[in-house]
Amino acid sequence: MVHRHFWPFLAIIAGAVLLQSCATQPPAVAAGPPGFLFGLLHGFLILFSFVASLFTDYRIYAFPNSGGWYDFGFLLGAMSFLGGGGASARR
Repeated sequence: MVHRHFWPFLAIIAGAVLLQSCATQPPAVAAGPPGFLFGLLHGFLILFSFVASLFTDYRIYAFPNSGGWYDFGFLLGAMSFLGGGGASARR
């Protein structure tokens, strides 16, 4: 017996896959892919970027990027803006 929550879940997954199949990559910029400092900036501005992405064709995460250093900067920027993991660990 299939649960009644299975079909809506399957429809959501199918819709996400359908929308993902239409995605394209933006053209590469002449200055080269963004690195650590741009990742730090983009991570710090994550909340504002998310709100802008809801209403425009703006992306939260720069792609293509320089790889690990961009990811590390993005992670540090997002952690510093969102409070990191230690803010909720206080008792």
